[in-house]
Amino acid sequence: MSALDAARAELALAVLYLNKAEARDKICRAIQYGSKFLSNGEPGTAQNVDKSTSLARKVFRLFKFINDLHGLISPSAPGTPLPLILLGKSKNALLSTFLFLDQFVWLGRTGIYKNKERTELIGRISLFCWMGSSICTTLVEIGELGRLSASMKKLEKELKNSDKYKNEQYQSKLQKSNERSLALIKAGIDIVVAVGLLQLAPKKVTPRVTGAFGFVSSLISCYQLLPAPPKAKTS
Repeated sequence: MSALDAARAELALAVLYLNKAEARDKICRAIQYGSKFLSNGEPGTAQNVDKSTSLARKVFRLFKFINDLHGLISPSAPGTPLPLILLGKSKNALLSTFLFLDQFVWLGRTGIYKNKERTELIGRISLFCWMGSSICTTLVEIGELGRLSASMKKLEKELKNSDKYKNEQYQSKLQKSNERSLALIKAGIDIVVAVGLLQLAPKKVTPRVTGAFGFVSSLISCYQLLPAPPKAKTS
């Protein structure tokens, strides 16, 4: 592959990535929380960027609650334990509620909906729903990692006389384990961000701490949305 072909391939991946509304939302989220970290809650340019980006992101999320509503009524994967099913459905319900209520917050902050006090109340309720969904996600990922670990140990015993890293089934399970570990870290970080936004521990989780954790969480989200690179053709 020539340098020009490689550049074209990289640009094609970048176009594919940036064409995703979710990817643009997460890039804006990184800008939002990066600005929150810089401003530390103090008035100025950084805080203005934080507020304007936060409002702009809500447009990307219009009607997004349908995604998790669909997940709520969709059947779970066969063999999933009942506690994990209930936690997963709770996560879908809470996240869908958060995204639904967030639309009213957008209406209030743009001036279409005039009741400021009710807008603030709806905003807090929506953030509590988001925090609840992050807690459910954390518990789901812990449970799924436990199941994966048990199945990997069982497979290791079956492959004790061969290189497990050359086994496709083991590699697939290892990749899933890495992906779920990253999702667990992100969910844990998002809980801290929600605590900061709700000001449940203002002395410990300051705007700067919230901004730092939100920025890291956003970078993880951006990474998770990266398209898989095309496999090299073998002659």
